[in-house]
Amino acid sequence: MAFKKDTVLGTMIFTVTLCLLCSFMITGTADLLKERKLAKKRDELKRYVLMAADVDIGGDKDFRAIFEKSVTPMLVELDTGAVTTEGEIMDFDDRMAAINPKTSRKPKKDTAKIKSRADQARVFKVFDDSGKLSSVVVPVYGKGLWSIIYGFVAVKPDMNTIENVVFYEHGETPGIGDFLDDSEWTGKFQGKQLFDAKGKVAFRVVKGGAKEGDVHGVDAVSGATMTGRGVQRSIQFWFGKEGFQTFFNKLKASEV
Repeated sequence: MAFKKDTVLGTMIFTVTLCLLCSFMITGTADLLKERKLAKKRDELKRYVLMAADVDIGGDKDFRAIFEKSVTPMLVELDTGAVTTEGEIMDFDDRMAAINPKTSRKPKKDTAKIKSRADQARVFKVFDDSGKLSSVVVPVYGKGLWSIIYGFVAVKPDMNTIENVVFYEHGETPGIGDFLDDSEWTGKFQGKQLFDAKGKVAFRVVKGGAKEGDVHGVDAVSGATMTGRGVQRSIQFWFGKEGFQTFFNKLKASEV
């Protein structure tokens, strides 16, 4: 029987067919955009991790190739220190995990003022050209004056000395809190020690400036006391008992 498009039935068939075609096109486009968005997030993450580890990715160097060669991503159970390297670790949504009641909990002592902490965290082992561990990069975040400050801290194999830091997202006061992006200030973290002789987190941001020979202190910035205090509290929290302390202890014992 010939198809008559000018009939009611013909119009309905045409309309349904067009809707299905548009639906398929929209779904395909959404999937493509989603993958592009994920790829962009992966690239940003790779850059920040390499920057935190003080790896040179300037000029025309292929940071993706450097990351694949030098970095091992891991997912850590914060309470036990257990790790896994399986699965799509680069696509782990740490922020969603931190607000999902099934994958997070409220800190017992919320010094970083984050309200909830994910049960798992993504960390990165970074190796030099000879295949020797050069640093471990961990995420840190916490409340500053106006915003949550996000960053990465790279720690040398002694699990105490800071290799480098990078703060990549915040909403602190323009012209005042901008020192978080200043390499001159973040460079002062290099070589500082996180823990004292008893294993207690001793890092601090010192108002008025750290004294000469202070292996734990970094100079605060005048006029930005609360922002600096937020950085201090974030680092103290994430390297403490509710952060990466158990994981670091296992690293020291060469269990992971």
